[in-house]
Amino acid sequence: MTRLQDLYDIAGQSPWLDNLRRDWLDNGQLAELVSNGVRGITSNPTIFANAISGQDTYDAQFKQLIADHTVESAYWELAITDIQSGLELLRPLYEESDGEDGFVSLEVSPGLAHDTEGTVRDARMLHTRIAQPNLLVKVPATKEGVPAINALLSEGRSINVTLIFGLDRYDEVIEAYISGLEALAAAGRASEFPRVASVASFFVSRVDTEVDRRLESLAGGESGDPAILALRGTAAVAQAQVAYQHFHAAFSTDRWKALAAQGARVQRPLWASTSTKNPAYSDLLYVDNLIGPATVNTMPEGTLEAFQNHGTVARTVDAHPQDAVDALARLADAGIDMEDVEQTLEDEGVHSFAKSFDGLLQSLSDKASTLT
Repeated sequence: MTRLQDLYDIAGQSPWLDNLRRDWLDNGQLAELVSNGVRGITSNPTIFANAISGQDTYDAQFKQLIADHTVESAYWELAITDIQSGLELLRPLYEESDGEDGFVSLEVSPGLAHDTEGTVRDARMLHTRIAQPNLLVKVPATKEGVPAINALLSEGRSINVTLIFGLDRYDEVIEAYISGLEALAAAGRASEFPRVASVASFFVSRVDTEVDRRLESLAGGESGDPAILALRGTAAVAQAQVAYQHFHAAFSTDRWKALAAQGARVQRPLWASTSTKNPAYSDLLYVDNLIGPATVNTMPEGTLEAFQNHGTVARTVDAHPQDAVDALARLADAGIDMEDVEQTLEDEGVHSFAKSFDGLLQSLSDKASTLT
């Protein structure tokens, strides 16, 4: 048994890989990770930008595509090819787990983050185009994304809700999920509940990066108020642990139990952005402290390797719930506005993915000129 397998078997958390590369699909590296305990794969525009731009594995297919595709449509063909291969690799796990794991995620175009109708249309297209039960289409949890999430779930589509940075938006996402399933049931389609899956991707490490920057400013710099500086590195884990409390509260109501009795699955919290950005912190700060049942942690390969090497398998996400609440209160007392942090990070996340996507298309355009 590996630590990743123990993480699921003992602690109830599903370890997913936050990366997808064609060379890993081709050389068996992804298959080996799955055999060692990885139970799902996530991707995003930055991941595809790094994969496609950073290797020549895609050149042969791209050269064929560019003869009768635009650069952007050629990109989607490249990405969907990888997603299809990942879905095929994980389909046995999807079947063995009765639809609990074995998913691969593909994000809608990042330019649609503030376009509700466009997001719904794009997500429908991806689900129709790929048409595999273990596909999760990623939709960002922006103000405009939340109603799109609700609409898609009401159609029985499986969704990975991404770019969640705060508790208020997380509550909106949970409501979108539950009301979406209620609408599906009202349409006489409750029998589809077992095939509808969703995760709520709560981004973690970026919260500490932003809050630490604000704390240092409030303290007056590195040599400033030690009481304020001592709060660095506490925000992200505390907020995620409180989010887990919100999860339990929402999925323990009579309203939810009525859906569960018809076969509905809970929308699991997924901890994303879990690689440690500050070298002064533990390399597993956002893994070891967020372990618990009905959760997912999607890790880049370096964090996966670190957990395999020295991770701790123990239920930690709700071991000290009041401590997490108190930690957020101390941050508020110090002058940290977590709602403002949430909006700042959401804006940055949307911009970052759009920038990666634009950069990828430019890179492909440049490559097209050398191949044609």
